Amino acid sequence: MRVSVWGRRACGLALVVFALALQACSTTGAKTPGARLDPWESWNRKVFSFNESLDEKVLKPTATVYSNVVPQPVRSGIDNFFANAADAWSAVNNILQGKFADGFSDVIRFGTNSVFGLGGFLDVATEAGLDRHHEDFGQTLGRWGVGAGAYIVWPLFGPSSVRESFALPFDRAVSPALVINDGAVKWEITTLQLINTRAGLLGASKVLDDIALDKYTFVRDAYLQRRRSLVYDGDAPEPPDESKSPDKPTDAPAEKANEKPSEKPAQK
Repeated sequence: MRVSVWGRRACGLALVVFALALQACSTTGAKTPGARLDPWESWNRKVFSFNESLDEKVLKPTATVYSNVVPQPVRSGIDNFFANAADAWSAVNNILQGKFADGFSDVIRFGTNSVFGLGGFLDVATEAGLDRHHEDFGQTLGRWGVGAGAYIVWPLFGPSSVRESFALPFDRAVSPALVINDGAVKWEITTLQLINTRAGLLGASKVLDDIALDKYTFVRDAYLQRRRSLVYDGDAPEPPDESKSPDKPTDAPAEKANEKPSEKPAQK
């Protein structure tokens, strides 16, 4: 029997959280790479605290009740539905990035699950061996050479960056909720997606609460590392040496294979 999508994601995220926390414990007191991209830390910490308070008082309790009441197969089906809708947008972004094979595969995934998976509630495409290639417009901008820019935390939306903030309206525009004209139904779908997503992360968030020394710093660094990894499809190069270029951080792909070292004049 296959593990549900959210089950795999929650377990994977919990392991990542644990590994990164151990790394953070071993470098306590050192300046983390993310600090260089956080010029608005004072503001970001205030917004982070607001979001955390809102989550603790409203979203987390609601997601906990939802998780206890709604059976796992139903929650998995809801997750599959939203993931299937995201596959169509992933196909567009894969094509924009020049990954035509992945884009075509995502089109087939979307069609297969939409037709044979009851509108996407069943993930028959994965069972058939069609892997998901998640891409969003922020990753596309990164592949086009746009750097992440400064880190920023938005009320309600959470961690982001200048690049991801610019991409957010494009990514949100293709949400299933936003293509529906009925205002009431639109809010219901948005709320369902939010609660279902939060319910799938309850286990991982507990691990984070238990082991993170400075939750803000941990979330910031983990977010920036994850986004950088996604832009490079998991094969990100080493970040630039801060001592040589402290004022020009970048995480955008750059092609330097054809660059030749400058020739120094021969000394007589």
